[in-house]
Amino acid sequence: MAISKRALTWTALTAATAAVSFAIAHAQQPPQQQPPPPRGATSYMPVDIKEPFATTMQRMKAAQPAVQKRQADLLAERYDLANRAAAGVTMTRGKPVQDGVRIKLPAGTSWAQLAGLDSNDIRERGLFPKGFLPLPHPNHPEGGMLFPKFAIEEIKKQEDRDLTRFDLEFDLPDHLLPEFPAPMFLTTRPDLGDVSQGKLVTIANFYDLFNGILNPKQLEGLRLLLTPFPQQQFNQTEDRRSEKFSRGVACLDCHANGHTNAATHLSGDVRPQELRRRIDTPPLRGVNIQRLFGSQRALKTVEDFTEFEQRGAYFDGDHVIAAKKGVNVLERGSQVHFMAEFQELLDFPPAPKLDLLGKLDPSKATPAELRGQEVFFGKGQCSVCHVPPFYTDNLMHNLQVERFFKPQMVNGRFATTDGPIKTFPLRGIKDSPPYLHDGRLLTLDDTVEFFNLVLGTKLSDQEKQDLVQFLRTL
Repeated sequence: MAISKRALTWTALTAATAAVSFAIAHAQQPPQQQPPPPRGATSYMPVDIKEPFATTMQRMKAAQPAVQKRQADLLAERYDLANRAAAGVTMTRGKPVQDGVRIKLPAGTSWAQLAGLDSNDIRERGLFPKGFLPLPHPNHPEGGMLFPKFAIEEIKKQEDRDLTRFDLEFDLPDHLLPEFPAPMFLTTRPDLGDVSQGKLVTIANFYDLFNGILNPKQLEGLRLLLTPFPQQQFNQTEDRRSEKFSRGVACLDCHANGHTNAATHLSGDVRPQELRRRIDTPPLRGVNIQRLFGSQRALKTVEDFTEFEQRGAYFDGDHVIAAKKGVNVLERGSQVHFMAEFQELLDFPPAPKLDLLGKLDPSKATPAELRGQEVFFGKGQCSVCHVPPFYTDNLMHNLQVERFFKPQMVNGRFATTDGPIKTFPLRGIKDSPPYLHDGRLLTLDDTVEFFNLVLGTKLSDQEKQDLVQFLRTL
């Protein structure tokens, strides 16, 4: 049968139109996110680096602006990052505590509406707030220790040791981080108050500050905690992220003054890279009452934790690369023991409104704080895990947050299950933002909203506000 030229032209035009429509429709759809492979190509990092250091540094410096922007865009999408302090509420040395919920809600929703939905509804409709998803490292494919600028500057000033990375800068604003330097309190000398005297304790000043206060073993333990040793990003090989050869990192570079400066890292426990979890440095305050160490590792003693950090965590869990970079192998019977002995002296900050059993003294607390305490021990179910007087049960719990969202890739981090997480003590909690093991919750208000949704406690707005007031007294 003969086909007219007009018919052929129409057919071709129709086909072309359909092809364009198909292309537009698919361009408008979000790209399909592929999960990471179930296993990496290898568990080991490369030992023999082929690329010259100058080339690596030039390449990574050139990529830095795009990497920083990607993380900044993610934070702006998730959070209100404004400097908005709570009236009359400060950390122990006076830094203002940030106020309010900073998590941004999906368009057209409210916290009350979300609380009325079950996890299946929230997951299928994509309504789980993005700020409740796992927070990726500022450059998740690269990872590594990363310090706030204020910490870098003070260590450089005192020790002439530079913890600047040529490829990356810290992502969260300073006003959302702990005060620096934090005060240091000792269980053995509560009469002295802040034994750091308002200074950052370093290898340059520790002897003058603590000689005559600590015994010789404790003094030596503190010296070791302040001594820099080679680490994955800061070492003397060509495989580093400091422009110049580096003496390394000290334990108290992250746990500044036995507390935290919110330095971040990636857990070394998991492969492939996409499944590794961001770590927000936890305080060392109160380790004497803790029975588990590491947010997910469940190490049983502070000695185990101290040795593990030096041998493994400093090098992303790879003992082979650690040997190349000059791992500091601590001697368990003396060095590890001395370091642990000092760490076990680190006390929580004073909480003048608490009684001997760790609850509010009614004569000192406000009505809102007392109402918040009732919520904490009642409807909020907080005390199931956070038991006074130190507000921890020394156990691990799996919140199964993955019930609320579909697995997805977020800036190189595959957001899926978190697994069991250690119950951190809540004493002094207002001094330790951001919150949760990866720092995804910026304020105590965010934390209350998170647990209200995840635990399904359905607190009223007033109950949430009162609960925050109580948490600030601990």
